[in-house]
Amino acid sequence: MDEVDKAIERLKLGSDMSLRYYGKPLMITYSGGKDSEVLADLAIKAKIPIEIVNSHTTADAPPTVYHIRNQFKKWENDGIDCKIVYPKYKGHSTSMWALIPIKKMPPTRLTRYCCAVLKETTGNGRMIATGVRWAESVARAKNRSQFEVFTAKRQNKILLSDNDDKRQLFETCTLKAKRVVNPIIDWTDNDIWEYAKSEKLCLNPLYDCGFERVGCIGCPLASKSRAKEFAAFPKYRDMYISAFARMLEVRKAESKKAGRPDAWESPIDVYHWWMEDGVLPGQIEMEDILNESLDSL
Repeated sequence: MDEVDKAIERLKLGSDMSLRYYGKPLMITYSGGKDSEVLADLAIKAKIPIEIVNSHTTADAPPTVYHIRNQFKKWENDGIDCKIVYPKYKGHSTSMWALIPIKKMPPTRLTRYCCAVLKETTGNGRMIATGVRWAESVARAKNRSQFEVFTAKRQNKILLSDNDDKRQLFETCTLKAKRVVNPIIDWTDNDIWEYAKSEKLCLNPLYDCGFERVGCIGCPLASKSRAKEFAAFPKYRDMYISAFARMLEVRKAESKKAGRPDAWESPIDVYHWWMEDGVLPGQIEMEDILNESLDSL
């Protein structure tokens, strides 16, 4: 059995479990990236009941958003249920830019509240299929910066958006009553590209522009490619800096009340620290942000 047949069999098993445990079709998570494109195509070929769902992160690049809309329109015309889930926090609509002042710190590799709020709530009480792959953890390991060494030793918590070699074919998240199947977990990058080419899949146009990843602009997990992303989409850099300014207003008000200075002076300071560009050595230590993160989550 080749990898395509194996993935389809896994999807069929996931569909059986979805109908048995939840009485609902298997939820296919779709981000607009190459892995989820392959996953969606395989699910359609499996001829099982599915619902394709995208979590609108508010930080995806415009070409990604347009690509998702176009794909959903095409699939809906083919009779496939598609749904875009807009983020909420404590019952209210939110966004990346609204969360930063609320959390009083930028999203980092350690404090990925953005994933928890903007992506991870999708699929609660459902059986979902993801495009997570073991090979992706190797690619991400090459992009690890010194900033992450501290956090890697501290916890082994695996979020649903992680691509980690500890992931199993089937996972159960008891807290959220969510079951997960990762049909292409053992596919390599080559497998993904070859399948996309052989099946003539319509991929996100950002790949043709030289982007290796098409996730949220400024994602801390993509530290080495963030400068390129902000160069291509400078408005997002401005939106982060604006959110950092609002965040500092909250932090400074609390610092003044507590009678202590804040570690950051300006939103540009926060941006440079967040980008790990080394222009502000010694301004704030990882331990400081760790202690704050535990209170913010």
